[in-house]
Amino acid sequence: MPPVLFLLILLGALCSPGQAMSREEKQKLKNQVVEMFDHAYQNYMDHAYPADELMPLTCRGRVRGLEPSRGDIDDALGKFSLTLIDTLDTLVLLNKTTEFEDAVRRVLSDVRLDNDIVVSVFETNIRVLGGLLGGHSMAVMLKEGGQHMQWYQDELLHMAKDLGLRLLPAFNTSSGLPYPRVNLKHGVRGPETRTGTETDTCTACAGTIILEFAALSRFTGDPVFEAHARRALDFLWEKRQRNSNLVGTTINIHSGEWVRRDSGVGAGIDSYYEYLLKAYVLLGDDLFLERFNIHYASIMKYISQPPLLLDVHIHKPLLPARTWMDSLLAFFPGLQVLKGDIRPAIETHEMLYQVTKKHNFLPEAFTTDFRVHWAQHPLRPEFAESTYFLYKATGDPYYLEAGRTIMDNLNRFARVPCGFAAMKDVRTGSHEDRMDSFFLAEMFKYLFLLFAEPDDIPFDVEDYVFTTEAHLLPLSLSMAPHSSPAPSNRTSEEELDDSNFDWTCPNTHLLFPDPAFPRILREPIRSAVDKSCPRPAPYREPGMGRPPLRAQDFMANNPEHLELLRRMGVSLIHLKDGRVQLVQHATQAVSAVAAEDGVRFMQEMMELSSQQQKEQLPPRAIQIVSHPFFGRVVLTAGPAQFGTDLSKSSTGVRGFVTVAEPYSGCSEIANAEYIQGHIALLQRGQCMFAEKARHIQKAGAIGGIVIDDNEGSSSDTAPLFQMAGDGRSTDDVTLPLLFLFHKEGNILLEALKEYREVEVLLSDKARDRGGDVQETEEDCLTEATTPTSHEPIGQSQMSTLELGDSAPEEVSPVDEDTSPAEEVGAPKEEASPAEAEPAAAQPQEGRDSEKPEEDTDSSSQSVDELLADWQEDLEAFKQMEKDEL
Repeated sequence: MPPVLFLLILLGALCSPGQAMSREEKQKLKNQVVEMFDHAYQNYMDHAYPADELMPLTCRGRVRGLEPSRGDIDDALGKFSLTLIDTLDTLVLLNKTTEFEDAVRRVLSDVRLDNDIVVSVFETNIRVLGGLLGGHSMAVMLKEGGQHMQWYQDELLHMAKDLGLRLLPAFNTSSGLPYPRVNLKHGVRGPETRTGTETDTCTACAGTIILEFAALSRFTGDPVFEAHARRALDFLWEKRQRNSNLVGTTINIHSGEWVRRDSGVGAGIDSYYEYLLKAYVLLGDDLFLERFNIHYASIMKYISQPPLLLDVHIHKPLLPARTWMDSLLAFFPGLQVLKGDIRPAIETHEMLYQVTKKHNFLPEAFTTDFRVHWAQHPLRPEFAESTYFLYKATGDPYYLEAGRTIMDNLNRFARVPCGFAAMKDVRTGSHEDRMDSFFLAEMFKYLFLLFAEPDDIPFDVEDYVFTTEAHLLPLSLSMAPHSSPAPSNRTSEEELDDSNFDWTCPNTHLLFPDPAFPRILREPIRSAVDKSCPRPAPYREPGMGRPPLRAQDFMANNPEHLELLRRMGVSLIHLKDGRVQLVQHATQAVSAVAAEDGVRFMQEMMELSSQQQKEQLPPRAIQIVSHPFFGRVVLTAGPAQFGTDLSKSSTGVRGFVTVAEPYSGCSEIANAEYIQGHIALLQRGQCMFAEKARHIQKAGAIGGIVIDDNEGSSSDTAPLFQMAGDGRSTDDVTLPLLFLFHKEGNILLEALKEYREVEVLLSDKARDRGGDVQETEEDCLTEATTPTSHEPIGQSQMSTLELGDSAPEEVSPVDEDTSPAEEVGAPKEEASPAEAEPAAAQPQEGRDSEKPEEDTDSSSQSVDELLADWQEDLEAFKQMEKDEL
């Protein structure tokens, strides 16, 4: 049967009851998209090229090996001018033909693909191979037009084949699933090439190859690429759970066993489903459509809970695997439009839109009651993608307004002088020094197409299919000569069944019998999101009496308290980083009763930490508002437990910064005449935080910023903490005091060094770049956090408690600026305070302190269950960083 290319262009299906956007307004917004693209692209070319990506806060290129490693995220970087290649077909779509021709010449002359570097097979395929093929498609189209690229002789295609051959060694496995990484120069040889040692890969990593590899085979006539991609897809299909027809998130590439059995449509799986449907569209093979429809029926049966999309276990699909969603699932409404299932697409998109309006951007993950779960936002384009496809399907101008919202938020909160910066925390508006290549490859394509009229687009987009990176592959490839792959081993259950096919496009009049239909679907979802975000109730562990010393009264510098601890068998160990570890030895207590009191004290300390954690607000923001920053650089700062509460200030505190003398702020300020009326910069160390605050307040400062003295520390790699008082009343401190790690503090110091006069705004979250206060509606910005884990002590002879500063919202019960007890905390490599627990007979094991937090009730879960959930969330977070960044 011939392929049915159902791109579902449901144009003119209906008009919203709302007023349609005028052609002039759409033209204005389209031009604004182009201006935003120019700002991002030109800054990459001016400040970063030939590096892979732009670092927009420091206005330089990110070169792998020269910048601190970010882990798996850096596997996308291969020293092959990633952003330029990823942007090639965007230039043509935006009518920048001259720039495209220049970019192609640069790629051909400057880019090398034989670098001795290990890269992600998945990322290199979708970004670089896809970018080269999309660029080749555009070059051929322009050449055939007779006006541009007349010199082009398939050079990009030759590069694409070279790259494809360099990726092929990754597929040399017994299963046909590719290794997740390959060395561009040496292939997969084992540890000596830093490859070949992995055993696991994500489903999307192995299942998002077919479009690019099949296109490469069809363009070049070499079937080897398509054959390898088909083999990988066949293996994943064979390994699906046969009862639920779902696939897991992570699979062993050798045995085919599912390593992670949770299943959803977000990180780790997303583009596997996308490529099954689009492979049918591009290649015309009915088998892909049948597989997609079988999977889709299971998704709608088990995972879809409109408007939510919640992960389930593949063996127990009625059992939810988690209570939060990740932002990568925002692509799914667009895929549902392609499928022709518009109603759930409208519902899920509306839920995502309401979350976006509450937090300005989609957080990396958010809970089922729409609170922030993971606060980052690396300028992902999936929501814009679905917005475009829903507008195409419905013609509803509501989606034009959604697109306007996306643009406005990008310009207000992410735009910086050297491009657009990812959001480190959507709650505060703080930035991260990254602008991923997909921002240029995808975001501006979809926004431009959303507002453009047909005559604004230099070619017919209906002649192309979008890859997961929004690269354009021509549908004419379905007719290109190619060697037929070996027939799949079909079982009787896999014979084509017409019940698994929608052979015709949906009739839009049947889809939308009432012009108000989309609005009717949206209204209850909007109300549900608006009424959500209840504040978590304080967590309380039932107590068994109280020890002589209450945890809330404990001060590490109080000799009487230390003596009481000694009698209870509790000792303090001062760690090298200045923090303190509490350890209880029951055998060292003066009596059995005192030992029992010591155990209760440890439990109470953990409960106090958990309660304080829940009560704290998100981290604060330091926004540089003076020339040439104008509010576009926002630094993540830790708050203090004393002084002005910035969350209760509608305007924040604004002023010029001045370095205090002495820099430590531990004695009377010598340059008080310069500090007066200014915000003082101080260095951490030598005395208590509250003492510093009192000295600068006496000198007339209106605020203070404490900068970490630990060189190289950064909120990118270290968790924030709250600065505590000195054990005395701090009611006399009335100015705000914020804490910056060394890297963020250095940005401020360098700005002061270069511009001499630097004005900043201290606030609970970033304001608009013009200095206006954001809307103050209740935005549910407080993230649910994990209560303290508790482990029964029983007859154990020793317990350990490590309380630290591992979460932005968190505060240690005791916190000084230096020893003897700077913070009651764990070593940087050990447990986070949210998980501080007594441990029988040994100190508790280390855990990743960067793990985002989740709202759970530890009283109803065992420690093992909590740790399993914690590890699963951590793996999911790491997987998200790998997936389509």
